[in-house]
Order: sequence, then structure tokens, then C-alpha cells
Amino acid sequence: MPGQGFRPVFHPAGLDHALRHALQDLRAGRWGAMARLLDETAEAAATAGAGRWEGWTRRTQILATVAAGTDVVLAWRGEQPGSGPAAVMHGRVAVERAVRAHRAGHAHARALLQEAWTACREAAARAPADPVPWIGLLALAGCDARAPRAEHRVRPPAPMLPSGPWGLFAEIEKRDPHNREAYHRMLQFLHARGDGSVAEAVNYAQWAASTAPRGSALHALPLYVRVERYRRARGHEHALDLHWVAEDAVREARRAMDSWFLYCDVPEASQLDLNHLAHALFGALRFADAARVFEALGPYYTTAPWAHRTPRPADRALAEEVFLRARARCLSG
Repeated sequence: MPGQGFRPVFHPAGLDHALRHALQDLRAGRWGAMARLLDETAEAAATAGAGRWEGWTRRTQILATVAAGTDVVLAWRGEQPGSGPAAVMHGRVAVERAVRAHRAGHAHARALLQEAWTACREAAARAPADPVPWIGLLALAGCDARAPRAEHRVRPPAPMLPSGPWGLFAEIEKRDPHNREAYHRMLQFLHARGDGSVAEAVNYAQWAASTAPRGSALHALPLYVRVERYRRARGHEHALDLHWVAEDAVREARRAMDSWFLYCDVPEASQLDLNHLAHALFGALRFADAARVFEALGPYYTTAPWAHRTPRPADRALAEEVFLRARARCLSG
């Protein structure tokens, strides 16, 4: 059997070994490796062309998911109060904590949301060319999706799209067109709307993919919407087997493969995007293409979207079993 004895690994850094080292240092309560990594990343962004903020956005996001449970960024700011990266990470951590508190219905969620808003505004003033503080504000808008304020009900940039925090989105687009995280944050806003329909998310994802350049991870965005449609269809099991082999599902998987994966730098790619693509190609019965994505992933995997093919999505062991079966089936060819 192909891959017999293979065990997948979940690690937020994936193939980014420099980020892995910084996360290890961060978990040990030290900020030095994080500061050095972000200085190097910022320097690379300053000299790069299109997509120059991609690595910066991805690394700051992943670092914040770990730093949010610590006081390491606070210590860093205390030692280097003039550091731009430290200010951006302060905003990142504040947003991560606020969003978590909002989702959990925490009593202090509102205060944390205000604190995060202030931190992002301060970071935006400190680093005016950086899209990340504005991405933080867009993430906070998702906590306001059910009863949005006027600034989160702006007219969309294209027909068939719903109103939303498009002013914040435009600020990100000015700084980093086709920023992956920004488009995903907007999708999260649409999913969080009390009156939002799946059709709105479908239209949005198709618009995003149709306007994205070749090599952009936005070509994988419709795959996320399809997983959400699948998740909401649970209870109608007779329809689920056809969900992934429908003509539009196969077309979405092929477009993500041909327009993004074949041109992407795999170590720089989102593990979630790679897992969603492998999942979509497997479901579309395109096993040879899926095998290429599984091979690119190496030992790494994410529980989503595989967990949604199980009867208990919160059970990570079941998600791993589905991933292993799909991987073995595709590699056996």
C-alpha cells in the first residue's frame, strides 16, 4: 500500500522552516527569532515586486495565532518601542484575541474589540504602506456582521456582490492587490451575516477568482465556498456523493490546479489552500492531479476540509483517517 506507515503532521509553519524556528522560540517565551524573521521578511517585501506582501501577511498571521496566548509581543514592544514590526504584531495579537473572545461569547469581548481596533489604527499610522493593519480591521468587521455599522455596509465594487466593509477592503487593495487573507476575511464576513445566503458567497468567490492573476491563491477561494455548501447540506446524505463530481465542482478544482498550483511556490503556499485543492481534486475523481498536491504537501495536513467528510467534524482523528484514505487512493495510481 502506498504510504503504508505514513502519519500526517499538523504544524502551522508547514514547509516554512524559518517560521518553524521562530514559533519554537515564541513558545519558549522568547521574541528574538520572531523579530529577526520579520525584519528579514520586511526587507524582502521592500525589494520584491507583485505579491511582495504575501510572505509578510502569512507569517504575521501564523505568529499571531501562537503569540495570542502569551505576553511575548508585549515584552518585545517594551524592549523595542520604536519597532514597526512589533507594532504590527501587537495589532495582530489584539485582533486574534478579540475574534476568539467574540466567537466564545466572552464577557470582555467588546472591550477587546475596541482595544484591537485601536491597536490596528496605531499600526496603520506607524506603517502606512503595510496592508496587515487594515486586514486586522477587516477581521474585526466580521464580529459586526450580523448588525453591521454603516462603515461595514458600503456598496460593493461589482454587481451581484452584497454590501460590506468594502472601504476597508479597498485600503488593502491599494497596498496589496489580490491579498489572499483579505479576500478570505471578506468571505468570513459574508458567512457570518445573519441574512447572508450561500449564493452571495458563491458570487463573491467566483468574482474574486475571475479577477485574480495567474498564480494567485484566490483561484482556490471557490473551493472553500463549496466546502461550506457541503457542510450546510449535511442531513441530506443522498445528495452529498454528487456534490464533488458536479460539473461546476470539477471546473473549480481544475481552475485552482491550472491557474494557481502549477505556478505557486509550494513552501510559501497556504497549507489550507493545498489541502482544499487536494480534497477538491480527490472528490472530483482527478486522482493523478490530487496525487501531485499530496506529494507537494509532504507530511503536512490540516484538519479542514477533511473533517467535514466525517460524522463528527470536531474529531481530529476522524479527519486524519479521511485524509489518509484519500491520500492512499490518489498515490496508488
